[in-house]
Amino acid sequence: MAAPWMTHQPSYPANVSDFSVNTALQYGNRTCGNNESFKFLAYTITYCIVFPVGLLCNSLALYVFLCLTPKTSVNRVFNMNLALSDVGFSLTLPFRLIYYLRGGHWDFPDWLCRWCVFSFYLNLYTSVLFLTSLSILRYLAVLYPIRNRSLVTVRRAQCVCLAIWLFVALSSTPFLLSGTLQGHGRVHCFEPSSLVSWRRIFALNYVAVTLGFLLPFLTILACYTCIIHRLMVRRMNAKQQPLNRRRAVHVTAVILLTFLLCFLPYHVARSIHLHAVVALPTGHPRRCEIIELLQKILVVTLCLAASNSCFNPLLYYFSGQTFRNTVRNSSRRWSRGSLSSFKQSSLLQGRAKSREHGPMLPVNSDSYPCDPAQENNVILDRAEDL
Repeated sequence: MAAPWMTHQPSYPANVSDFSVNTALQYGNRTCGNNESFKFLAYTITYCIVFPVGLLCNSLALYVFLCLTPKTSVNRVFNMNLALSDVGFSLTLPFRLIYYLRGGHWDFPDWLCRWCVFSFYLNLYTSVLFLTSLSILRYLAVLYPIRNRSLVTVRRAQCVCLAIWLFVALSSTPFLLSGTLQGHGRVHCFEPSSLVSWRRIFALNYVAVTLGFLLPFLTILACYTCIIHRLMVRRMNAKQQPLNRRRAVHVTAVILLTFLLCFLPYHVARSIHLHAVVALPTGHPRRCEIIELLQKILVVTLCLAASNSCFNPLLYYFSGQTFRNTVRNSSRRWSRGSLSSFKQSSLLQGRAKSREHGPMLPVNSDSYPCDPAQENNVILDRAEDL
C-alpha cells in the first residue's frame, strides 16, 4: 500500500485551509492548489522530528526549572512559561501527524481539531511575546543594572506572563470556530468552510502580523542593538566580564535566529498567500500558478515555524547561569551514579565468582564506589541570571 502522500487525493472546491494546511480552490474548470502530496510529505517529516525533540527537550527544561533550580528568578519565570507553551504544542503534534499519515482524514473528536488549530497560534504568539519579554529583561539588566533590581521582580514577571497568556488566548479564539468538515468520504480538519472564513482570516492576519510579530521583532532589534553597543563600549574595560559578554552574544544569536528562521518567513509567506487568495482578481491569467507556488512556500515556512520549540532549549542554556550549572551538575551526578553502579555490580560479580571457585581474594579499596557524601558536597554556582 502506497504512503498517503504518494497517492492522488481528490480536491474539493470552496473548502480552503487555514494558514497551516494546503488549499484547493475551484475557479471555472480548474482546481488550484491541489498540492496535497507535497504537503503531507513535508508535514509528516517535520512533525516526526519536531515532536520528540521539542517534547523531550522542553519537558527536561521544565523539570530543571521546577525541581532542580534552587532559586526563583525573573529569567526563570519567563523561560518556564516558554517551555510550558512548547510542551503544550508538542502534545498536539501526534494528532496532526496521524491526520497527514491518514491522507487528510480526521479520526478524532471535533473539539480536538479546534484545539489543535488553537494551540498552534497560542504557542506561536506566546513564544514571540515571551522572547520579547526576555529581550527587554536583558536590556534592563545590561543598561540599567541598579534600577533593574527594584523595577523587575518575580511577582511582576508572573503578572506579565499571565497577561501574555490571556491576551494571546483571547486573540486566538476565532480559530476555535473552525472545526471538522465532511467531504469526499473524509473528515477534514484545519479548514475554513467558505470564502467568508478566508476573508475573516485575511483581516485577522494583519492584526496578528502587526501586534504578534512586527512590533515584537522591532522591539527585540532595538533591545539587542543597545545591548551590543553597550558591550562594545565596555569591552576594553578590565572590569568587564568576558563571560557575560559571550552569554549576551549567544542569547542574541539564538533569539534573532528564531525570529529570522522560524517567524519571519512564515508571516511573510502567509500574508502574501492570503492576499493572492482573497485579493487577486479571479480573471488573472496566472492565478492558479501563483497560488500553487505560494502554497508550497507556505508549507515550508510553516514547518520552520513549528520547529521554533526545538530552538528554545538553546535559549534556556545560554541565558541562565543557574540553568547551566544545574544541568551540568545533574549530568555529573548521573555519570558518577552510573559509574558507581557499574563498579558495585562488577564487585558483586567478582565476589560471587570467588565464592564459586575458591577463597575470596582481597579487594583493593580503590574498587569500592565513591563515598556518597562526596556527591552531596557538590557546590552549585547560584549566580544571579543576567
